[in-house]
Amino acid sequence: MADISAKDVMALRNRTGLAMMECKKALIEADGDPERAEELLRKKLKGKMDTRSDRTAGEGRVDTAVGADAAAIVELRAETDFTAKNEKFVNATKRIAELALASADGNVSDNEEAKALIDDLRITTGENISIARTEKLSGGTFGTYVHFDGKTACLIQTDGGDPEALKQVCMHIAAATPPPMGVTPDDIPQAVIDKERKFRIEQAVESGKPQEIAEKMVEGGMRKFFAEIALMEQPFIMDPSKAVKDVLGATKVSAFRRWKVGEQVD
Repeated sequence: MADISAKDVMALRNRTGLAMMECKKALIEADGDPERAEELLRKKLKGKMDTRSDRTAGEGRVDTAVGADAAAIVELRAETDFTAKNEKFVNATKRIAELALASADGNVSDNEEAKALIDDLRITTGENISIARTEKLSGGTFGTYVHFDGKTACLIQTDGGDPEALKQVCMHIAAATPPPMGVTPDDIPQAVIDKERKFRIEQAVESGKPQEIAEKMVEGGMRKFFAEIALMEQPFIMDPSKAVKDVLGATKVSAFRRWKVGEQVD
């Protein structure tokens, strides 16, 4: 049997983040070969981690990556905020965003490097780590913003514009209450519009207004509603005397994304 020193065990522990006893057992099994021991640990513990994939992972991090004419946004999930704040997790999220950007469609589920990063995080943290979602937008100019805690990220796609203005609009999207649900009123999902209109009509009827009058009254309220949830119509959070469209000027917005860790995804 190979002579396993405490220094060898510590070196393996530093590479894998696993317990000293686990590392020592692996080195003994590998006859002192540190590379083989690390491989044995990863194979052994990956199997264990696969059985934990049903554990709730409500924490995590979001990040973005921007290229010459494309951008990507990703979300990684973990079980604890402690893990989500770990430098290794932060770096893995950033790298997976870069891999999503390099992918034709942003999908990294079959990317070997992405899978290796997730496996490594699962092994070293003992948590259920997963790529919750990724998306890539192509064409145009992009602005991004990631909140300091890594829990909210925004991405905006335009036909140009000042980079600082695009970043400020992304910051607006992150902070706006209610959050924007479309670029313009025409982009608001019809189901959202129908639900809001129905609610307002019912309120007016309950107050004693005839149905026909209630419907006419509601149209004015709907215009205010659109101004609250359409990005271009919202008061700019850094200067409410302006609307977001005033900040962007002639710049046209094609799309935006506002992702928050743990939110329900349809």
